[in-house]
Amino acid sequence: MALMPVDEALSRVTGDAKPVTRTETLTLGEAAGRVLARDLVALRTQPPFSASAMDGYAVRSADVTEPGAELELIGESAAGHGFEGTLRTGQTVRIFTGAPLPDGADSIVIQEDTETLEGGRVRMGVSAAEGKHVRLAGVDFTKGRAGLAAGRFLDPGAITLAAAMNHPRVEVHARPKVAILATGDELKLPGEELGPGQIIASNTYGIAAMVRAAGGEVIDLGIARDDMQALDAALDSALTQGADVLVTVGGASVGDHDLVQDALRNRGMSLDFWKIAMRPGKPLMSGRLGDMKVLGLPGNPASSLVCGYLFLEPLVALLAGRAVPRRLRKAFLGNALPENGERQDYMRGRLSLNAEGQMIASSFQLQDSSLMSVFADADCLIVRPPFAPAAHTGDETDVLVLSA
Repeated sequence: MALMPVDEALSRVTGDAKPVTRTETLTLGEAAGRVLARDLVALRTQPPFSASAMDGYAVRSADVTEPGAELELIGESAAGHGFEGTLRTGQTVRIFTGAPLPDGADSIVIQEDTETLEGGRVRMGVSAAEGKHVRLAGVDFTKGRAGLAAGRFLDPGAITLAAAMNHPRVEVHARPKVAILATGDELKLPGEELGPGQIIASNTYGIAAMVRAAGGEVIDLGIARDDMQALDAALDSALTQGADVLVTVGGASVGDHDLVQDALRNRGMSLDFWKIAMRPGKPLMSGRLGDMKVLGLPGNPASSLVCGYLFLEPLVALLAGRAVPRRLRKAFLGNALPENGERQDYMRGRLSLNAEGQMIASSFQLQDSSLMSVFADADCLIVRPPFAPAAHTGDETDVLVLSA
């Protein structure tokens, strides 16, 4: 099978991805970071009454057409304790921010522009325009209005609006279920004793963190040994738990011990593509088993994470109803780079700003796909297109920002 360009592979992985149809109802305290499944209509009007936007005095603007007007102070209006009477000609009410505007008043003179006189009178130092410092009833939203549309990401602002509209609970899209399976006889979990030739299964932890950050729910399938029985059991578990996506890590090549493709094919997986024109990450597999999307990531840690950022993160975000993170930026090279071969290269690097505020991307010297210490220090991937000529310091380049 020929190597597929990265852009085509991404289009095929994400082209049919839509938010999962499952929904659940959560309290507002639980709903942050989720995606609204239905329009949310205001159950009340906000503010429910015309209110003062400042501390000062409620007046009739017709009484304060010029500075110097003296009015009789007849009461006070505070938040939660409004003035119950009606303001009449020549009268004023002391009022505080958020308090209801008394009947008859149509303007606020802020306290800095007033002077308290003897005998319960107040002098206004400015004229008063109708509506000045007044928040009219319903200026924020009115009862029955759709305040939040389906598909809205519930960030702090949206959560606050939902609460203001008097909704204690909201219906949201369920998180897409992503089953993650590490494969290989050589793998052990962190903390377990390692035998000769064995290594830690580290990739799945980073992939799981990526899935959760993109809005997914992780199903941890653990480690499957290199035999068909173990792989079949893992596939049964993924299907039984209703996984929307199965992510395998390692074992998707065609060596004698790489059995993942065969196990999936035996269960009826339709293979979409295998092998991408990219470095690191060439042995990426994509397919579908029934309703479950299958994504086979390479075993090398850096390869696995690069493919995760490029293909898995956008897939999970779309299934969760979220916007795909916009990681691609422009930067200028901080060091020269050699010409590139036939595969699109993603070089680990660090970003900085020069004196002009321009973003500078400098590649690490070591780029081996097994070096997680290098990847952990990187905050960007410098993108080198296939057959790119040698690049010089200061040349413009595309980068994928990992810290976005």
